[in-house]
Order: sequence, then C-alpha cells, then structure tokens
Amino acid sequence: MSLQLKNVTKQFGKHIAVNDLTLEIPESQMFGFLGANGAGKTTTFRMILGLLEPTEGKVSWAGKPITYKESHLVGYLPEERGLYPKMTVKDQMIYLGRLRGMDKSEILKQLDYWLERFKVPEYLNKKVEELSKGNQQKIQFITSIIHNPKLLILDEPFSGLDPLNVELLKEAVLDLKKQGTSIVFSSHRMEHVEELCEHLCIMHHGKPVVHGSLRDIKQSYGRKNVIIHADFDLEFLSSITGITKMKKTIEGMNIQVANEEVSQDILNQITGKGYVRKFVLEEPSLNDIFIEKVGASYHE
Repeated sequence: MSLQLKNVTKQFGKHIAVNDLTLEIPESQMFGFLGANGAGKTTTFRMILGLLEPTEGKVSWAGKPITYKESHLVGYLPEERGLYPKMTVKDQMIYLGRLRGMDKSEILKQLDYWLERFKVPEYLNKKVEELSKGNQQKIQFITSIIHNPKLLILDEPFSGLDPLNVELLKEAVLDLKKQGTSIVFSSHRMEHVEELCEHLCIMHHGKPVVHGSLRDIKQSYGRKNVIIHADFDLEFLSSITGITKMKKTIEGMNIQVANEEVSQDILNQITGKGYVRKFVLEEPSLNDIFIEKVGASYHE
C-alpha cells in the first residue's frame, strides 16, 4: 500500500504552501521530509491525513484517499503537541485508544509494554502536566503507535529529546518499520534522516528540490569529502584542481572534491610532508546536499 501524491498544491489566499508536489512513498519503508520552517512539510502531512483538502492534485493511499474509516490504520504525531494536561497518562491512553477501536485490556497491555520500554513505568497514573517536556514527548509518541498503525506520520518526533531518549525512539521506529509499518517523518536534523531513511524529499518554499532514494541522491551529487587530520599546515592544497571547498578544522582540514581522482592527488601531495593521523574519503553528507540545493533555490 504505497502513498502517492500527484500534482498536489495547497494555497492559502495568495500564499502557496505546497507547489505541484508529486511523489510516491514506498510501502514498509521510512521516508524523510527535510526542509526549513515554512517549507511545506506539515501542510503536506495534513493533506495526506485528510485534515486539509488540496487546492489541486490528489493524495491516495493504496489507491484511495485517507478518510475517517482508515483512521484506525494511521498514526500521527503532530509537531505541536496535543495531550490533555490534566488527565493521567493511563486515562488519556484509554480514551485515545478507544477512539482507535481498541478495547481497554489491549490498550493497557500495550501501554505497560511501551512505558517499560521507554523506562518510565512510574508515569502510568501521573498527570501529563507533571511530566517533563521530554517525557511528555514519549507519551505523545506512544499515543501515535499504541494501535499498531500501518501508516505512521511523525512531524519532528525527536524535538525536545536528549540524545539517550532520541536513541530509544529511533529504535522503536525501526522496530515498527521491521513489522511492516510505512513511516513518513520530518526533521530538521539531517543526521536522523540520513541514518533512518531509504527515500527522502528536500522541500523548499513548497517545492521538492531533491527527491529520490538516498543512495541515488548521493551518487548523483558526485562530489566527495576528504577529511584529513595532520600535524602540518594543509593550506597549500588549495592549488589542487578539483577541490570545490576547503574548511579548516582544529585537527586538520575538511575538503570537498569534484570526484574520487582528486583525493588521490591530495594524498600524493601530503605524503612525506609530516604525520597524518587520518585520511578518509567519504560520501557527501545530506547537510552538504541540502545547503547546496536549497541555497541554489534561494537565489532563483
């Protein structure tokens, strides 16, 4: 059951939030949306869920629009959190689980499992307002997955979490994917998308500036990064043809090169000059690609 967006546009008055977006999100995979604030990610999610009608175009899941009839198959974690602060975690989860068609015993069984997994079993009878922002985030995440959805949409799921809790949530998301859930999520953090997603879309001003599989995007970008940690000055390398960017670091130099052959020229130049602790040729990071592609569209 793949998710398809075909020529989707959403306009609010004169403002175009999403502009002619066409993409397919494969079944049982993780798909990442990247983009600055205002890029159109949240508006796209709301159209997928049927909370907003597209001005033009069509959104379909397994060939049909998502309606209330499919809501028990869908999980959604909105960027702006929406828990009831005066309710206990238990009562809130029972209420939301019943809305998804679950019975009370199954809700409590799943809730116990997830509270244990997230290392917060003592929060069962606490009011949401008594929890820290990070722990409220864990509870809200549980509300989006307690009914074991087939399609899960996560809008900035890791915001407000410390690194340990980010890892707990990432492991949970990966387990859901292994069980066959299709997951779409947005993040400002390139490394999260890079680590988790096979496919992605970088949006800017409502339009996709990059879209496809992560592997293909990196290969088509062409450029590579050379990281050197050395005990001598590396500024002299700037004269080598094929270096597109150089950035000095505390330990040496990060260099962007046009192709792999240039890295061999660099290695030849530094050999014998002094002690080299590290010399690594890496794929371009999503950060490199994002800055270049979004930066280019800023100037269009």
